[in-house]
Order: sequence, then structure tokens, then C-alpha cells
Amino acid sequence: MLQLTGISKTFFPGTVNERRALVDIDLHLKERDFVTVIGSNGAGKSTLLNIVSGSIRADQGTVAIGGRDVTKLTDFQCASYIGRVFQNPSAGTAPHMTIKENLAVAQQRGRRRGLRLAVTKARREQFKQELATLEQGLENRLDDWVGLLSGGQRQSLSLLMATFTHPQILLLDEHTAALDPQRAALVTRLTAELVERHHLTTLMVTHNMEQALTMGNRLIMMHQGKIIMDVAGEEKAAMKVPDLLAAFENIRGAELSDRTLLA
Repeated sequence: MLQLTGISKTFFPGTVNERRALVDIDLHLKERDFVTVIGSNGAGKSTLLNIVSGSIRADQGTVAIGGRDVTKLTDFQCASYIGRVFQNPSAGTAPHMTIKENLAVAQQRGRRRGLRLAVTKARREQFKQELATLEQGLENRLDDWVGLLSGGQRQSLSLLMATFTHPQILLLDEHTAALDPQRAALVTRLTAELVERHHLTTLMVTHNMEQALTMGNRLIMMHQGKIIMDVAGEEKAAMKVPDLLAAFENIRGAELSDRTLLA
């Protein structure tokens, strides 16, 4: 479903600030794989997602989604294949548009737009049904501005907007990191439910070790732009947080953020 072959990316090449973000990455996700990505600071995790989404272009290598080469496509051109939720709850929604308007825009992601009524009666009912699955009463607030919602509600809405069009790939970039523990737990549960309901192939970056171990069927660890661990199935299920901490300690010079250590 997702095939990355020989992906390398260097920022500011030839300068004193040169940084090799990704080094010859090979990664293959089968249909319905749910891969969690964890790693040291500056390991290249977000760069990896940015290249998959088309937000930045790799220096070398290819990206294929569903057998189609999307290496040179922009994020706009990749929008029909990819859904994405960012760390910042404000990044995935438009605050001065209503909930129904945000959903209408998301529903047309990657499609041609014409002059027609954006929110029909049928779509309004569909939006209410979808919003009801979030269990936060948003189905009764279709006409409210999104800017009035809490961070947890906006992130839940972003997650719904990213998934209800059934993208081929779902990218989650530390999407619970900015939330309080209660809201983070809710969004984590909603994520698992939506991924399962829509049979999504998912790549999720996280600093939360417990989350990395309990979610998905496969885990990769990155360091200095390389994949240094790739575990799946029973091997992943048997791993515990101390095992991940031990793996980090074995990386010479690796620095863990306070957020990782406290997760």
C-alpha cells in the first residue's frame, strides 16, 4: 500500500547547518498495517511523514501509494490519497468556519469543486451521524464556529475529517501530544476505532512509549535518519516500556525528550 524506497533528505546541504534528516530509508506498509514510529529527537520522524504527504520532496528515492508513484506530487495533489492529523489542534481545521463547513471542505479533499450547494440536507444528516461517533455532542453544534471548540474537540474533529473520506494512507503526527491526559486518552481511543472501522493503513509518530506499544500491529524506531528497529506481531505484543527504554539507552548519544521519558 505504501512503499518508500531509498528515501534520503538533507536540509541546508553544503552549509554549516547541513543536517541529514533521512538516510536511505526503505519502508513498506501493507494494506491495513498500523505502524507506530518512535525515536530520538531529530530522528527524522516528522520529515518522513512530510515526504509521504508531499509537503517536502526527497533528495533521492521514491514514494508509491497503492502502486502509484507519488514521489513528485505536492501535498495538494496527494490530498485524495492521504489524510493527516497534526500535533497542533488548530492546524487541521479552519476556526472561522462552522463545523459543517469544515466537514464539507474535508469531504471534497482532492476532488474538483464546482458551484453547488456545499451542505445539503443529506450531507447535514451524514455529518451529524459521523459527529455522533465522537461522543462529544458536536452533532448538535453543526453551525458553531470551530474556533469555539476546545483543543480536544478540535483534534477529534480533525481526526474525523481526516478519516471519513477513507484515504489510502492516514498520517498521525503526534496528534495527542498537545492534549491533557483525559482528552489524549479519548482521541487515542477514537483513533483506534476509526482506523478499524474504515480499514485504514496508518503511520503514526508518537513520543508516548505506551501508546507506541499498545496501538497498531507494528513499531519502528528511528535514530539519526535511519530505521534501527522494526518489530511486529507477537514480538511487538511482547514488548514493554522498559524494553524500549533499553533500546534507546543502547543508542550512543541519543537524547530522549522529557515528554518521552514521562510517557
